[in-house]
Amino acid sequence: MRDVAVKLVPIEKNISEEKGPFELFALFLREDGADFWDLLVSAPWISKDKEPAIRLIAGRITKALTKEELVKLSRIVIVERDNPALEAINRAIGVKGGMAEISNSSFFGMQIKHAYIITSMKEIQPPKENQSPRSGI
Repeated sequence: MRDVAVKLVPIEKNISEEKGPFELFALFLREDGADFWDLLVSAPWISKDKEPAIRLIAGRITKALTKEELVKLSRIVIVERDNPALEAINRAIGVKGGMAEISNSSFFGMQIKHAYIITSMKEIQPPKENQSPRSGI
């Protein structure tokens, strides 16, 4: 499945450049997943309009992967931005447009056999108008 994850890296990058950054873009194999992987995604722009976001991501993935690779994907899961598990994974694994590999862990209340994290980062908020970017005042 590493080959699939490698193919997803440029997809994540292209969509990020077009729509805005992801806070999470990762392949997860659940312990009970029967060798079917979930793509977990989270981003501010996804939260605003979920259905078109899923169509966009699915369309890009469909174009990039072979039929054999596609059948290994079970679903695209939107992780809500206020989900405490999202914050936990962002703290535990910080990567942007690369790849971190983990195994035998617990995230989102489920046992994860294997995962490829392409992006896991908390969105950086721009400073408020009256706030200095350096001092935080």
